[in-house]
Amino acid sequence: MKYRTVKAKKEFEKILKHGKRAYSDTLTIVYLENKELKMAVCVGKKFGKSVQRNAIKRLLREAFRVYCEDMRSCAVLLIPRVKEEYSYRGYVRDMGKIFAKERLLEG
Repeated sequence: MKYRTVKAKKEFEKILKHGKRAYSDTLTIVYLENKELKMAVCVGKKFGKSVQRNAIKRLLREAFRVYCEDMRSCAVLLIPRVKEEYSYRGYVRDMGKIFAKERLLEG
């Protein structure tokens, strides 16, 4: 399943206000049932300069792509936690745990 990115401020606010939250060691996921699969990444300035923030965003988007084919239709907001080191493998592992626990994967 192909996903779209959440761009409008109203969509962000709706997900944050009405969405359910799930936590892991490396990230927080806020999700809300939706007609289609949407994804957004929220990385604040406390994560470092723009180069570091963009690297974290790339890692999160790639990790999300592993699961997007098997996901139910919902809007997902990915918020990383401040760590000393960020890894693709850690994000994939934690996303898989959260998506399975929250029953966001089909099948």
